[in-house]
Amino acid sequence: METRIQAIHFDITSRLTEFINRKVDRLTRRYPAISDVDTTLKVVKPETAMNKQAIVKVTIPGAPELVADKTANTFEEAVDLCIDALDRQLEKKKDK
Repeated sequence: METRIQAIHFDITSRLTEFINRKVDRLTRRYPAISDVDTTLKVVKPETAMNKQAIVKVTIPGAPELVADKTANTFEEAVDLCIDALDRQLEKKKDK
């Protein structure tokens, strides 16, 4: 499984990278079919609150790509919301 993290227009901290990797690992342990996870982080409208956007894309061979796009006050919160949304999407896919 490959995990890619892209920070647009800012330098990502090692703490944030570790946080994202920990969340992605937990998701891939529950759903071992996941082959790739792409995470994109960016600041939208920096002068406002709720300006941290996280987009997480999950690739499963032979299935359409699953995407979660959330905006929150912190990147950690946005990533958490994305992982929760992807967990629900994967659970629905698993039930089919």
